[in-house]
Amino acid sequence: MGTEGSTVLSPLWRGLPPIDSSAVSTSASCGLPPRFEAVGTARKFTRSTLGQWNLNGLFDEVALVVSELVTNSMRYAIPADHRSVGTEYEPPVRLHLLRWTSRLVCAVRDPSEASPVAGEAGAGDECGRGLFLVEQFTDAWGWHPLAGALHGKVVWALFRLPRD
Repeated sequence: MGTEGSTVLSPLWRGLPPIDSSAVSTSASCGLPPRFEAVGTARKFTRSTLGQWNLNGLFDEVALVVSELVTNSMRYAIPADHRSVGTEYEPPVRLHLLRWTSRLVCAVRDPSEASPVAGEAGAGDECGRGLFLVEQFTDAWGWHPLAGALHGKVVWALFRLPRD
């Protein structure tokens, strides 16, 4: 994940019970282009990473959450004129997957400092259900603004892993 990983996600740790450093397993991250096709890229990256971590059984739930978080970043954090195929603008949109013995965290970093907003969606609505789904399929989720040299925010979702 690089040296920015602990900086990007440090507020997440404040809201969780302590994690034994010996339980930390691994992490992976993937840069995403400012196009909606990035959602498919994020899903493929998630499938590959979960496969390497022997967590294939969690793919459906984790991929749904990753898809929602990345879609929200593309829809609300990236200006529409920067989502075109030929643009030189590459905002810092990044998917981070972090695994411990008992937890998996999916985090999406984007350049917007605006708070994610859970909408009120009706049964037939196409928009407004994303964060509701994230809440339903995860054990916890949240967000925090970035500080220092990094600008924007991180939206994260936590899954408790089944015990072996």
